Amino acid sequence: MPGTNLTRVEAEARAAVITTDSYQVELDLTTSEDTFRSTSTVRFSATPGEATFIDLIAPRVHSIVLNGTELPLTAFEDSRIALSDLQAENELTVVADCAYMNTGEGLHKFTDPEDGEVYLYSQFEVADTRRVYAVFEQPDLKASFQFTVTAAAHWHVISNNPGTKTAADGSVTIAGTSHDVARWEFTPTTRIPCYVTAVVAGPYHRVEGTVESRKGTLSADVYCRKALAQYLDSDVILGDTQLGFDFYEKTFQMDYPFEKYDQLFVPEFNAGAMENAGCVTFLEDYVFRSKTAQARIERRTVTILHELAHMWFGDLVTMKWWNDLWLNESFAEFVSTLCAAETKYSNSWVTFNSLEKSWAYRQDQLPSTHPIMANIRDLEDVEVNFDGITYAKGASVLRQMVAWVGQDKFFEGVAEYFRKHHHSNTTLSDLLVELEKASGRDLDAWSDVWLQKAGVTTLRPVIEVDTHDDIAAFSIKQEVPEAWPTQRPHRIGIGGYDVKVETNGETTLERTMFVEIDIDGASTDVTELIGVHRPALVLVNDGDLAYAKVRLDADSLATAVEHLSGFEDPLPRSMVLAAAWDMTRDGEMPARQFIELVLKNIGAEDQSTVVMMLLRQLQSTLGLFVAPDAAEAATHAAADTLWSLAINAEAGSDNQLQFVKAFAALASTEGQLDTIQGLLDEKVSLDDLDIDADLAWDLLTALVAGGRCSEIAIEVQLSKDATASGERRAAHARAAIATAEGKRAAWDLLINAEKDLPNALQSAATMGFNHVNDTALLEPYVDEYFASVRRIYKEKTNEMAANLIEGLYPTQLAGRVDGLQAKADSWLDENDDAHDALKRLIIEGRDGVRRALEAQAKDA
Repeated sequence: MPGTNLTRVEAEARAAVITTDSYQVELDLTTSEDTFRSTSTVRFSATPGEATFIDLIAPRVHSIVLNGTELPLTAFEDSRIALSDLQAENELTVVADCAYMNTGEGLHKFTDPEDGEVYLYSQFEVADTRRVYAVFEQPDLKASFQFTVTAAAHWHVISNNPGTKTAADGSVTIAGTSHDVARWEFTPTTRIPCYVTAVVAGPYHRVEGTVESRKGTLSADVYCRKALAQYLDSDVILGDTQLGFDFYEKTFQMDYPFEKYDQLFVPEFNAGAMENAGCVTFLEDYVFRSKTAQARIERRTVTILHELAHMWFGDLVTMKWWNDLWLNESFAEFVSTLCAAETKYSNSWVTFNSLEKSWAYRQDQLPSTHPIMANIRDLEDVEVNFDGITYAKGASVLRQMVAWVGQDKFFEGVAEYFRKHHHSNTTLSDLLVELEKASGRDLDAWSDVWLQKAGVTTLRPVIEVDTHDDIAAFSIKQEVPEAWPTQRPHRIGIGGYDVKVETNGETTLERTMFVEIDIDGASTDVTELIGVHRPALVLVNDGDLAYAKVRLDADSLATAVEHLSGFEDPLPRSMVLAAAWDMTRDGEMPARQFIELVLKNIGAEDQSTVVMMLLRQLQSTLGLFVAPDAAEAATHAAADTLWSLAINAEAGSDNQLQFVKAFAALASTEGQLDTIQGLLDEKVSLDDLDIDADLAWDLLTALVAGGRCSEIAIEVQLSKDATASGERRAAHARAAIATAEGKRAAWDLLINAEKDLPNALQSAATMGFNHVNDTALLEPYVDEYFASVRRIYKEKTNEMAANLIEGLYPTQLAGRVDGLQAKADSWLDENDDAHDALKRLIIEGRDGVRRALEAQAKDA
């Protein structure tokens, strides 16, 4: 029994038998509260006499007709419909009732708590198209798709292509109101993979827009729920989109490949966005209803550009199988950052270093790390490989390759790749062939060490000075992880910075030395620096072209702690901070020294994403890496410092907002909670700080976690914010109630309830469960966790199961509960037959505890 899995071997065998031509998909969204009628007519060619199967996940199949012959319903078993005795040309029609989902997979159904209206959207990647219609669910069986949808007449229905709306017979009742019905018929698409087809339906607020393409003016509407309409800054969204159209069409030397470009901000979305062809869906949190950090605004721009890049790389030219998923995502991540840097945010590579590379380095040091070009054996492997290797390391390595072959030559090769393979499927080798032709570089060796071998190397400067403090010897050691001992070539910059005292008495760090060199092997001598006076701070990989962790020598670290804010260029400042964070995570730098570095310098930081990441790292350090017997005092002191920073920040500034939110997340003493209460009651105020809906929830949740407020206060706040966002924030707050009874209720809701929470509420409640000032509240759930994970993985969808298993791993109890590692080891021993994807989640959780214990020992 295959369950819902599909192996690569099965997909290759199926593709050898059939070639898909077209789909006609009819969806009737008026038939039931829980299901909808799906009729899928598929035309495909095949090797005569052969057999195969088509994919479908549905509670009920009504009929299966192959080439005019009705097949028995027993042909549908598990998630497949068996098809035998195929002809050279075939037509298959499957009529089924498919289920609405509340997991963010398939056709997701959301009921707005404000007005009872229903909103639907599809999410098909990796393999959830089959939850909506019968389909050959693999990326290399591309086809043309034509959708027809019947739905409530007052709705908007959007798909990949333009459509026409006509009146239809019947009525449908929604939220107690009867509505007329209409029928939308969309034109056929070009050949695309099934996972980027889309249907979005509901009473969405629509802003009509256009973008200018080289082929003319295109429709580009922007949608969101009605409740968010007042916050939808569609002019900014369309402005960012136009920047992308101009940049990509010129850079890729190819027109935008589809007929329109709608962007829809949808509720309860699992990811940031999805690149459905001409019908891109986004997490609706990107419609900012409250004041938000500039980091989030910049990230939305990059996300818009990322999804637009996929229209060419992914939708027009598509990977043959999911082992090249990395190339799809890495390319979009690299080119969207490049576009942002060259069109709107000049410091986008600083953001990339702080956010994306930090993610990549963290993922690449897990025992489950894998080569960028991973071995994807089946769909379950794909699900756990949407990670920091696939996105961020891949993008980092692509940037490194672009620097090596030259940006113009790189995009010359990319343009030829698009010209040769449009509407087709490819593998990595197809791209490398074009890049080699354009650049004249041999990329085989590069591909071997960077794409097919895992692990991140560490670059450590070894400096000797003479009696005059001049450099007598300088070398770069390249340290490799034991599990992946691959020495790689790097081209790096080495910068030297000295403290300069200005006439006004302020100090800056001025770059007084720079060399750019190639390094390879375990150690590389840098003879160019012999005789140079030793700078106060030496920064390896200055410029951040290489993908490698870097280390600061003792003198450089001391200078950084004292003078970090003296960097005038944000990139080296960000890199020094990243190096210090790596050293802390690796147990080389005491956690409280890192806290000192952050709190001493963050007040002067002017890069919003850097501030955001530092505050996240500060919270992680306090919760995981500080020696347990010192953690409470360190947390109290850090919270006090953050409040002081908030008071002294510029009124109404980005930093002020971020510091207040971080203070709320850490507040735990009576005095700190008094301040939180005062802010919420408006008895304490900061100039130009508005206590809007989201900040009010932050403050209330701090009081809940501190034992000051309970369910009653949460309900009062929810009555003031009776929105979908308010429901999510309330779910977090309820799960944060600081009593044994509160935690039991949250745990049972997440793990033992008969009916699963919707995905967004599950995520919020998981975070709330972990939101504690006293980790003793979590100790009773360690054994229950390990006893439940197998059941969770079996009973829930991949997305929901992975979020729970990862989110509830008892990492916070590292150093506080004896035998935590032994419990993980015991589970792994006893569940050796579990799927590797499940075991990977436990192995990663175990490694997080290992890292925390080592850092705590360094800090003791």
